[in-house]
Amino acid sequence: MAYNEDLEKRLDFAIGVFPKKIADQISKKKMFGGLAYLFKDKMTVGIVKNDLMVRILGSKMDNILKMENVRPMDFAKRPMKEFVYVSAKGYDSEEQLQHWIELGLEHAQDKLRNGP
Repeated sequence: MAYNEDLEKRLDFAIGVFPKKIADQISKKKMFGGLAYLFKDKMTVGIVKNDLMVRILGSKMDNILKMENVRPMDFAKRPMKEFVYVSAKGYDSEEQLQHWIELGLEHAQDKLRNGP
């Protein structure tokens, strides 16, 4: 198993709760040896093995990294800018998962408005 398929089902369900105009613009793509969810081709969240990968606005990174069960995404042994991994305990509840999806969407929407 390259990534947690149960988490994929949870993400699919959680994204389906968003308004149709948002949910319909989210696609899935295999990336990083896992699965990424993209909003208008901008990465939001994803799954790498059992971790939830989340794109976070740079202005929120310091506070997010202080949270339990969160660490910098260190794909290829280097931290990636504006990416974090969340371990399973950090997305255990549906409310927690929804929060991470919202942060990922916030990042994508900001990049669409303001560019890289």
